[in-house]
Amino acid sequence: MTYRRVDRDERVEQTSDMKTLARHSDRAEILQRLRAVRPESARRWGRMSSHQMVCHLSDSFLVATGQKAVSHSTSLLQRTVVKWIALYAPLPWPAGIPTRPEIDQELGGTRPVDFATDVAQLKALLEHITPQTMPFEWQLHPIFGKLSESAWLRWGYLHVDHHLRQFGA
Repeated sequence: MTYRRVDRDERVEQTSDMKTLARHSDRAEILQRLRAVRPESARRWGRMSSHQMVCHLSDSFLVATGQKAVSHSTSLLQRTVVKWIALYAPLPWPAGIPTRPEIDQELGGTRPVDFATDVAQLKALLEHITPQTMPFEWQLHPIFGKLSESAWLRWGYLHVDHHLRQFGA
């Protein structure tokens, strides 16, 4: 009998039915909800327009895959307790969580250009991060630090879900 070491994030992923971009049905749900977002969709909280939100989500996946640089702001508490609560507690993320300036659409984030083109880029990034053999290395999360692949894909689902809920999708 052979054994392999499995990190805690992977054990949680394997033993739960929490939503994740690793699961095809959860990814399909996200893509369907994304189709409901329009340039004129009204926000329920926050400052971003729906178009800025699409660019913000793309920027966040560009950071995760090492295609966009971002400053880090983390502490032991954020890399342990806050990370676990954010990824595994059965609660929706609250409104008003601050983001890093490089992916803040009013500071250093990618500026919206054409809504359909920007949505297509986000869809392409969602596909890019989920194939069996990924052509990139996961980067450190700017707040949570090192994440396993399963934790990154859980975070990705939660982040997109948070912003889709922001626009009623």
